[in-house]
Amino acid sequence: MAISKRSPANSLGPGERRRRKIFKALHDCIEAEGYVNTSFQDIANRAHMSASHLCYYFSGKDSILLEYFESVATRILEHVEAIARNAPLHQIHALADFWFKGKARSRQEIGIMLECFGVAVNHDGLFRAKSNFDQVCKSYLAALFEEAPSSLGQNSADSAEVCYALIIGLRSSVYFDKGIKLKDARRIFLETMLPLCGFDSEEASGEIARP
Repeated sequence: MAISKRSPANSLGPGERRRRKIFKALHDCIEAEGYVNTSFQDIANRAHMSASHLCYYFSGKDSILLEYFESVATRILEHVEAIARNAPLHQIHALADFWFKGKARSRQEIGIMLECFGVAVNHDGLFRAKSNFDQVCKSYLAALFEEAPSSLGQNSADSAEVCYALIIGLRSSVYFDKGIKLKDARRIFLETMLPLCGFDSEEASGEIARP
C-alpha cells in the first residue's frame, strides 16, 4: 500500500467532503451498533442522505468500509513514515507513544479496525488492503531491526513478525480485556521491544530526548 498524502480539509472539493461525511456516518454507525447490524440505509440516514444519493458514491456498505479502512491505514502509515526518520531508540519510544499513549486511536476506533479485520476474512478487496497494510508495517519494522544493535539472534523479518504480532495483540487486549489499559500495553511493548533491539529494558520507564 503506497502512502498517499491527504489533502487539507479546506482544499477538498464538494465530492471529497461528502465522502468524508459518509466515512464519519459509517464510523458512528459501527460505534453504535457494530458493522454487522449496520445497514446501507443506516449509513445514509447518519449522513443525512437518501440511499439512492449514497449509491452515487458507493455501491454498498462493504465498499464504504474498504475505502474507510484505506483512509485510516494511510493516516497510520503517514505516522510510521515520520517515525522512521529517527534513530532506532527514538523510533521504539515513538511507536509506543503512537500505538499506546495519547496519540493512539480511541477505544472506539480500535473496535472499528477490528471490525475491518473480521470483515476482511471474506471480503477480497478488504483482504488485499489489510494484507498490503500489514506488509508495509512489517517492512518498516524489519528496517528498524536492521538498524538496531541486536535482535537476539533472529533475522530482521522474523523479529518484525514478533513485533507486529505484539502491537496487534496488545491493541486487541486493550479493547477486549478491561484489566489491560493503554499504559499497561505501552509498558509491555517497551519491556519487550527494547531488549529485543539490544537496548537496556530500563529505558521502558525512562524518557528520552527527542529531536
